[in-house]
Amino acid sequence: MITKKDIHFSVAIYSSDEELPRGDADLLAAARAVTKLAYAPYSHFLVGAVAALANGKTVTGTNQENASYPVGICAERVLLSSVASQYPGVAVNTIAISYDNIDGQSDHPISPCGICRQSLAEYEERVKQPIRLIMSGMKGEVYILEKAGQLLPLSFSASDLG
Repeated sequence: MITKKDIHFSVAIYSSDEELPRGDADLLAAARAVTKLAYAPYSHFLVGAVAALANGKTVTGTNQENASYPVGICAERVLLSSVASQYPGVAVNTIAISYDNIDGQSDHPISPCGICRQSLAEYEERVKQPIRLIMSGMKGEVYILEKAGQLLPLSFSASDLG
């Protein structure tokens, strides 16, 4: 017998950061600003991420490339590693992610890569709280997801290893 299962999620789409609530707009502005700290001499694709933690703190992360391409690390994983190291067990309420494509356009939202999706989903599971994601370029539309794990349906998790 064959069974089909549709998997859906919704995303809130804003035409610009001007439509966002103040806190979300501020977090996105911080993510856009921190892209300048990215080390991306090979791809010229600067990514910045800023997390608002449950304890009121904020933490930033940027992508870090390496001449032994592709062994760099994405901004989202730099961010989660920093959060886990500095504030063990503290939940992340929201992460804003932005990018500046030096060789192209930076005018639409991008989504985290597969490895980052896995890392975000696992962090949500680890601290038992969803992570809201705000995604945008340096300008243009803004996407907001209520749970990062929605980006990775049918994910592999710690429970699969048990």
